[in-house]
Amino acid sequence: MKRAMAIIAALGVLIAACGGAAAPAGAGQPAASATTAANSGPCGPKGTGSLTILGTPQEEYIQGVAKAFEAECGIKTTYVRLSSGEAVAKLTADKANPQFSVWWGGPADGFIAANNAGLLEAYKPKLFDKIPAQYRDPNGVWTGIYVGALGLAVNTKVLKDKNLPEPTSWADLAKPMYKGQISMAHPASSGTAYTMVATQAFLNNKDLEKTFAYLKQFHANVLQYQKTGAAPARIAGQGEVAIGVVFSHDTVAAIEEGFKDLKVVFPSEGTGYEIGGEALVKNAPDPIAGKTFLDWALSVKAQELAATFKAYQIPTNPDAKVSEKSVKLSTVKTVSYDFQWAGDNKKAIVDRFSNEVAPAPK
Repeated sequence: MKRAMAIIAALGVLIAACGGAAAPAGAGQPAASATTAANSGPCGPKGTGSLTILGTPQEEYIQGVAKAFEAECGIKTTYVRLSSGEAVAKLTADKANPQFSVWWGGPADGFIAANNAGLLEAYKPKLFDKIPAQYRDPNGVWTGIYVGALGLAVNTKVLKDKNLPEPTSWADLAKPMYKGQISMAHPASSGTAYTMVATQAFLNNKDLEKTFAYLKQFHANVLQYQKTGAAPARIAGQGEVAIGVVFSHDTVAAIEEGFKDLKVVFPSEGTGYEIGGEALVKNAPDPIAGKTFLDWALSVKAQELAATFKAYQIPTNPDAKVSEKSVKLSTVKTVSYDFQWAGDNKKAIVDRFSNEVAPAPK
């Protein structure tokens, strides 16, 4: 009920801002001219009047954004939610007959890997130049929509009950005292988990032998690998483990949901972060509606919707307000995260993790 009310409230704001109800979408509706599109705000041509999004953030966020876009721009919108690794696998499987026009959300290194596989088409949305250069591909292959720091979801009650100290570093997570007390997703399916793995590579100056030596020690303390990146926050919140490796905004959302024993901890060595991207799928079934969505998603109005749906990442549009619940990247010690290197090497690193550390969950 709360989620439904949040969605309804957000839609009310959007519709009111547009001056009335959105026009219904219709197949075969004529596209607006380039001049009209340029002057129509974030809503451009409708194409076929329908759009299917491949979404990677949490379900509530994707669902809310899809409904809001449909209400404001009059394009019938559906979505499928998949984790980052699953999204690349799905796009690969559908390469000859793409089912989605856009991929929205998830770490940028997944978009780089997808582009390397010939799955994406460059497109610079209307507000492309408004987004800081470090948060977008210079050629428009992907554009950042949000930023979030990787951290630990620590259950203080579990630690107290088990007489364990609070971890303060990545090195701590490899100590035998935390055996069976860590939850993380698997990098084969989760962009969150791959961010953690890549973070270890950057902490080791991209020396993969040292990186995997650490990951094998870390693995000894993992209770079970999950498919989705946000799941470990709730697993830690429920007391099944003491520590979840997740993006900090997912821990904040879990605390808001009622897991009050959780706190966010950032490893002292430095941590990785994500640039959540958006991109046009190559040979998209409706590239016109897809481009309209990509334009809209960078608008202030669209980016400020995030907190309405318990998504507390930092928006990339500098004019968008940042939620008080969001963790600002400037307050966190981060590694020098090389997104291009992470994307270019993702398949090889994930395959090695699956072969040498732990197989992907089925």
